[in-house]
Amino acid sequence: MSDTPAPGADSNSVVLRVKSSSNANALAAAVSHAVYDGKDVSLRAIGAGAVNQAVKALAIAQSFVASRAISLSFRAGFSEAKMPEGNVTAMVLKVLVD
Repeated sequence: MSDTPAPGADSNSVVLRVKSSSNANALAAAVSHAVYDGKDVSLRAIGAGAVNQAVKALAIAQSFVASRAISLSFRAGFSEAKMPEGNVTAMVLKVLVD
């Protein structure tokens, strides 16, 4: 997991890069704390294992924020990511706070 500002994004947004080896609980805590701080949160995952960890983390984050009467959902989308081996498609999960 890596906390990276999105290109052209303001300081109120956070993009968390997710790997298949990311700890879902740690990622959920990062999402929860960003939500508590009022930030716009997105998770970027490349590959099936990374998408799996991202979705698990969002389910766990929902349980973390529920005690504060916050409800989370997400909207899935795609983006291009530049990698040393060329451009790859990444799944982006935009966290929505209800």
